Amino acid sequence: MAVLALLWGSGFLWTELALRNGLTPLQITVLRSALGAAVLLLLARSARQRLPRGAAVWLRLAVAALFCNVLPFFLAALGMRTVGSGPAGVLNATTPLWSLLIGLALGTERGWHPRRLGGLLLGFAGVLVIFSPWQGDAGPAHQHGGAPGWGVLALLGAAASYAVAFTYMGRVLTGTGTAPLALSAAQLTVAAGLGSLALPAAAGATDGFNVRALAAVTVLGVLSTGLTFHLNYRLIATEGATAAATVGYLLPVVSTGLGALVLDEPLSPRGVTGMAVVLAGVLLTRPRPTRERAVTAAPAARATPVPALPAVPALPADRTNGPGAPDHSGGHPASAPCSPPPRSPGSAPASATSHRP
Repeated sequence: MAVLALLWGSGFLWTELALRNGLTPLQITVLRSALGAAVLLLLARSARQRLPRGAAVWLRLAVAALFCNVLPFFLAALGMRTVGSGPAGVLNATTPLWSLLIGLALGTERGWHPRRLGGLLLGFAGVLVIFSPWQGDAGPAHQHGGAPGWGVLALLGAAASYAVAFTYMGRVLTGTGTAPLALSAAQLTVAAGLGSLALPAAAGATDGFNVRALAAVTVLGVLSTGLTFHLNYRLIATEGATAAATVGYLLPVVSTGLGALVLDEPLSPRGVTGMAVVLAGVLLTRPRPTRERAVTAAPAARATPVPALPAVPALPADRTNGPGAPDHSGGHPASAPCSPPPRSPGSAPASATSHRP
């Protein structure tokens, strides 16, 4: 569990190092996706899992790859040009807050429970504490030259993109008949292809990169994207989704700690407070396993079953997709490829297959 949290949480560190050594956000997006896909393709082949077939499935994977890989990878790297790796990890952890907002807008979240509403407001209040727009220095989020405001918005956009992706994947990537590992490999492959299409437009946008940039993005793609998916898959299968969800809450702590220790980013009281407030808000948005679910459990027998959404990256978010829909929270960090929760040994095949980097 500790190794998984370290590998996933260090993704922001490797992104920062790649940026500092000459790679552009788009180059990082493409290389990360390609390297992560290569790892997952090898793992899928070793497990004898076949890639999905049919144009319809691949078209849906393209949409999922856009919102769950290409856009958030690019926006996160873009935002980190003005925002440090520690605050970036915390802002990325707001994905469950956006998921709740989308669920309320679509009607898949049944009602404004006061505790969850309070958690939603508290989580975004924590973002304001980190951003500190009332301060001239923009607070602990300001780590590089230039105004950090657009960087914060880009990072929040990345978190929101993950939330959109989870909603989409939960609706269209269910019951494809493809194993989760192979489906994730396919999605990351598509993501690498989509990002590559934009590379010609960004030609000349960099002054050149060095071997340290290549080393950083290699670790980011191979370890913090491809390998961590496999480790998380095994953790859920052996210890359950609760253990995997616990890892999700460690990721902002890891990104903040590594930023301070390795990159000498300032660890201010305001930044630590903002991180704690965001995590507390995310925790409050999770429905209680007994009382809140009991409200919707009664009509479940006569309601049409709705597939549960895939596990959330970065921090676990509870998604109640209609009366009686089960919670499938898993520790799927938003900085890693979106993926479905694996089924436990002896259980029925998972109905939801999705993806992540």
